[in-house]
Amino acid sequence: MGVSGKLAAAGPALLFGILAISRAAADAPSTASHDPGIWQQHKYSFVFMGFTSTYSCDGLADKLKLILIASGARPDVKSQPAACASGFGQPDKFARADLTFYTLAPAGAAKEGDGRIVEGTLRTVAISRRSPREIDLGDCELIEQFKASLLPMFTTRNIENRTTCIPHQDSGSVIDLKFDSFTAVPAKPARTPAVAGRH
Repeated sequence: MGVSGKLAAAGPALLFGILAISRAAADAPSTASHDPGIWQQHKYSFVFMGFTSTYSCDGLADKLKLILIASGARPDVKSQPAACASGFGQPDKFARADLTFYTLAPAGAAKEGDGRIVEGTLRTVAISRRSPREIDLGDCELIEQFKASLLPMFTTRNIENRTTCIPHQDSGSVIDLKFDSFTAVPAKPARTPAVAGRH
């Protein structure tokens, strides 16, 4: 078989390899899009206002922490149940949570911060039913309220909100919130030095 014949035979495999490499390169984060950022602190007393679901104060605090971290807040979010009339673990019509959390802002636009510069990048966040896994249709109004009151504290672009909540029922409700959030670039794992084999 000549050279041209060998290339023709290898064509599909070669094309697949090139496409795989191209896709991997497209999915890889671009270092050119990294920008310096500063963590900014936010404190907020969140009071849930909804018609469909009822949260306990500790349950609300846990869910808010989950949503904040998924949206790009620093992992050390403090989300604590406020004083609720119904007591720990009991549903409360006016569930509250006291939040202290940090979001990343571009260094040039930051009003204040902890003074530590970190490398940041835009990351696409998609919040929907089961994304994060603990989110369900009963959280629809909570996602709406998060978008209105907490999401503005993040540095975001390209917000697409197709969330639709039907009061007093889960059926027909849709959770679909997408945005690009300025978040810290994940730290690269430290390389483990190779251990020479024994002879």
